[in-house]
Amino acid sequence: MMLFHIFNNQDERRAFGGSDFLELQFCQLKRGTDIRSIVSIDRIDNWRNSSLYMHGSDWEIFYKEYKDVFRNGTYNNLKCGEIDWCGINYYSPEQVEEMIIALEEKKPEDYTIVLEWLIKAKAYNGIYILGL
Repeated sequence: MMLFHIFNNQDERRAFGGSDFLELQFCQLKRGTDIRSIVSIDRIDNWRNSSLYMHGSDWEIFYKEYKDVFRNGTYNNLKCGEIDWCGINYYSPEQVEEMIIALEEKKPEDYTIVLEWLIKAKAYNGIYILGL
């Protein structure tokens, strides 16, 4: 089973599973941008073709396998914690580096796709996990 999906366009995504996805997205804001701006709802543009997607039916498996990798994300209210399935979770470039190390050590299910995607994320100002 593939836990993570990459789509060439949004028509592919819609045909596969509509909008029932958790979206892992590159933060394209410049480094040094204020954290309030980074986690502002107004700055989020969902459904990017460069994103990695995880279907809602796989959330339980994802949480079990990845909760220790994707931890302490910054929410829209500037608090941090476990993955917020319904909101914004931002992870800094430093956290992305930690995630890469954790994935290489833990090797959770379907990790190579996420690992390759996170390596690409090094060119950005961190990543988001965007909930419903």
